[in-house]
Amino acid sequence: MRLKNIKGASEYVENSSLVIKNPQDYKGKWQEEFQNDNPIHIEIGMGRGDFVIGMAKLHPEVNYIGIEIYDSVIYKAVKKLEEEELTNIRFVRLDATIIEEVFDKEVSRIYLNFSDPWPKKKHTKRRLTSQEFLTRYDKIFKDDKEIYQKTDNNDLFEFSMESLKKHGYELSEVTRDLYSNMIEGNVATEYEKKFVKDGIKINRLVAKRS
Repeated sequence: MRLKNIKGASEYVENSSLVIKNPQDYKGKWQEEFQNDNPIHIEIGMGRGDFVIGMAKLHPEVNYIGIEIYDSVIYKAVKKLEEEELTNIRFVRLDATIIEEVFDKEVSRIYLNFSDPWPKKKHTKRRLTSQEFLTRYDKIFKDDKEIYQKTDNNDLFEFSMESLKKHGYELSEVTRDLYSNMIEGNVATEYEKKFVKDGIKINRLVAKRS
């Protein structure tokens, strides 16, 4: 994905109250931040925030945290969230390779939507469903583990299914054409809307492990 540099984006993100600063300081304390005991769901690689904001609107009984590394993308999400009155969502600027430094047995569900497929074999460890990342997630899940994935990349989807099963997850709701058998309550990402418009099929799965 080629990112367009937005003048002033970093400063805007840094000054936004919607973006958590020093997220490592919140480790083990996220429910204090939200001031409730509701489950915490995170989206790793939230992009411009369409999905995580949409979910927060639909499910006020859940706390959502959108994670993204690029200021120019977070900026777009912040601008969208400023138009809403939502108290159950926060944004975090973070490299997911250190995600266990930010959460401590607090997360109930992880969403991975249209993640970078890292197609080269030498980059396998960078895929968000690699054994390396699944081991990181083990450290942040509260109880049962739930991972929801959507992707247009068939190779990544195949890799993810094998990797998740190898790690002890049971797969359900597996589809290679989400829009031929639409899931109730599906919230589309910005990429997803574009892909569907272009006739590209969307893969989706739910992975759970006790």
